[in-house]
Amino acid sequence: MNATKPKDWAGVFPAMTTQMKQGGALDLEATARHVEALIESGVSGLIMLGSLGENQSLDASEKSRVIEMAVNVAAGRVPVLSGVAETSTAGACAYVRHCESIGVNGFMLMPPMVYRSPDPRETMAFFRAVAGATGLPIMIYNNPISYGNDITPEMFAELATEKNFVALKESSGNTRRITDIYNAVGDRYAMFVGVDDLVLEASILGIDGWVAGVGLAFPRENQYFWDLTRRGEWDKARELYRWFTPLLHLDVHPKFVQYIKLAIQECGLGAEWVRAPRLPLAGTERNQILKIIRDAIANRPKVPKRKG
Repeated sequence: MNATKPKDWAGVFPAMTTQMKQGGALDLEATARHVEALIESGVSGLIMLGSLGENQSLDASEKSRVIEMAVNVAAGRVPVLSGVAETSTAGACAYVRHCESIGVNGFMLMPPMVYRSPDPRETMAFFRAVAGATGLPIMIYNNPISYGNDITPEMFAELATEKNFVALKESSGNTRRITDIYNAVGDRYAMFVGVDDLVLEASILGIDGWVAGVGLAFPRENQYFWDLTRRGEWDKARELYRWFTPLLHLDVHPKFVQYIKLAIQECGLGAEWVRAPRLPLAGTERNQILKIIRDAIANRPKVPKRKG
């Protein structure tokens, strides 16, 4: 049941939106077009049905259809992961078994979503149970700001005995954690940053990948920025980051789904429609976010065409 560490879990793994029609119905054709655009930009993997993919607003049948579509469109060119955000341990175990049966390549596992547990024992038991339900590799998602369950470096060290935990998405917002985790577990896990507007800082500290959000709207610029960090071209990366940062801030607001979907729409890669209880932006807030997006488009830097 244990998987080996996948060599291809590095680079940009965008957290894809689930495109919808006005009224909230799935738009699988639009999602498929967006998947294709991201693969063409050079991403290394795809994460479907994370928080940005509105996982908890979809029913089981819809989730299955999204995953099947993504697996078919990717066609083995990049690994396809599914977010796991079920509200019970049994539900999460059943979900990963089902996704494994329809061809997904791995998972991004969020902490138990049913309540904000203050007890690390419960969080650890949940992670171990889900790991035992699948032989596929898993990225553990730590986002204590949003989900109230903090997975500390010491907990990551304990979880290292589960061989199919192969990667971490660190979204605590505290870049000190990156070094603390390396000091605790070395290179046991592939380290991904999950906070857009800390990616340059995290890259300097040493990471393997980026679970990108706003890059869904600006995939060429996003990939070029990432490539600059891999080559250590920090002056060029810093210059591009200054243009990118007002957009990257959109990733860390409670309405990040609406903000990023609006950016995707403005860039011609999808639509802004979301699933209730979320609502599309309106009024002054909408105008403020549109200004950020349109200013960025007006000043969009020219980036070289990516080779390969």
